[in-house]
Amino acid sequence: MLKFYYNTGPNPMKVALFLEETGLEYEPVPVDSRKGDQHKPEYKALNPNAKAPTLVDGETVVFDSNAILLYLGRKTGQFMPPANEQAEGEMLSWLMFVATGIGPYSGQSVHFRHHAPEELSYPIKRYVYEARRHYKILDDRLANQPYMLGSGYSIVDMAVWGWARLIPFVLGPEVPEQMPNLKRLVDEISARPAGQRAEAIKERFGFKTEMDEEGRRNMFPSAFAGQ
Repeated sequence: MLKFYYNTGPNPMKVALFLEETGLEYEPVPVDSRKGDQHKPEYKALNPNAKAPTLVDGETVVFDSNAILLYLGRKTGQFMPPANEQAEGEMLSWLMFVATGIGPYSGQSVHFRHHAPEELSYPIKRYVYEARRHYKILDDRLANQPYMLGSGYSIVDMAVWGWARLIPFVLGPEVPEQMPNLKRLVDEISARPAGQRAEAIKERFGFKTEMDEEGRRNMFPSAFAGQ
């Protein structure tokens, strides 16, 4: 059976969506980041980057949410584009666009808007601008087709959904209405039975919700370096 190490963040939710869409049997293993589970030696032996998610499939260990989506898509043959070079190129390009652009800029926007120990105007301006710019590229892409790769729902849409459903928190509550094509995709996936089951995985474990000093030390150790 697959072991799925997860928390409530956007990246694990992408993988939860794939698992629920395919009906693959898996064991969810919580990684409570605010309690520091990601820093435990036994977890870092699986994922040296000390983040979630991580997938264990027998002797195979895969970490990074987009790598896991690609691994599972190729393993099952589901939610993948047609087997030709053009489709493969589009799939890899957009999957990496989410991995290297959407995720990092969204994460930094969230950090500096909501969690930084002091309000700093320049990083807020920079990361909000870049996150919005990246989401607008997705919105434009979806203006003339239902899904990121055309007519078929794929792992790229799942990767987009993981972050884009949190745009109100990343950028502000008014932003989804300004990107109607992206909002349409998010709403459609969230309404799918698998989308609802993926969201419900968060209720299987009582994750720490307080962002107190313990939570900040475990989530943002650089803020306490040298102390």
